[in-house]
Amino acid sequence: MPPRKSLTKGRWRAFALSLLLHSGIVAAAVYGWFTWKHRPPPSTIMAIDATVVDERALKGISAPPKPEPEPPKPEPVPEPEPAPPEPAPEEQGPPKPDPAELERRKEEERLAQEKLEQQKLEETKKQQELKEKEQAEKLEAEKQAAAKAAAEKAAAEKKEAERRAAEKKKADEAAAAKKAAEEKARQASEAELRRSLEAEERMARLRGSNEAAQWHAAIVARITRAWIKPPSAQAGVTCTVSVSQVPGGEVTSVRVNSCSINDTALKESVEAAVYRASPLPAPPDPALFERNLELTFAPQ
Repeated sequence: MPPRKSLTKGRWRAFALSLLLHSGIVAAAVYGWFTWKHRPPPSTIMAIDATVVDERALKGISAPPKPEPEPPKPEPVPEPEPAPPEPAPEEQGPPKPDPAELERRKEEERLAQEKLEQQKLEETKKQQELKEKEQAEKLEAEKQAAAKAAAEKAAAEKKEAERRAAEKKKADEAAAAKKAAEEKARQASEAELRRSLEAEERMARLRGSNEAAQWHAAIVARITRAWIKPPSAQAGVTCTVSVSQVPGGEVTSVRVNSCSINDTALKESVEAAVYRASPLPAPPDPALFERNLELTFAPQ
């Protein structure tokens, strides 16, 4: 490869020298043609009639002689006709180039054309190699981008699957916890219901027991002892009374629901008797205690 580069450089140098030499020849031919074309025309010589006078004769004259009558003027001599201009030389073109020079010029042009074609081929080859390299780089970039996109997609799918699995697990755990809580609440509700039913059944049994009846009778007896009979009261009167109390028998409220006779003084006397009987007697069994009592007041 280096020898070809040296040869190419020498060819370019020979081509430049040849071009310079031909330019000088053409310039010299053009300059000679212009010089010949613009040379001045030949000058025309005119004849003059004159008399030669000796200078010594002029010195010996002491005084100018008297003027003599002027001789008759000589007839004018006709001027010679100017010579016809010489015919202009035929124009001649630039000198014909030397056949050897033509052959050398053709050889240089052929070499220059070969060099130009070689340069074009090399340029085309470089462009093709560059294009192939760009295509290879583009394919490689597309391949890497596709691999990266596939990896990112796989990672995203894996992450999404993990998220769904976590959400499902969380939902399952929440559902299980909710079910367990509901079951626990149901069991607690059932247990509370059972306890409530058992308590109601027990209270019903207790309220229907002799002990309950005796406790209610003791309360009514205390109210009766505290009752101050109004003048309008009649024998055999009966009233139903609602009484609210706290543990310990302290009465908090009294309401006379109805009486066998519609007598306001009777109702007020019964209410006053309940407050005066406070605190009410305690039940023999604490389980018999009731906050709200429904009593029948029937004094004898």
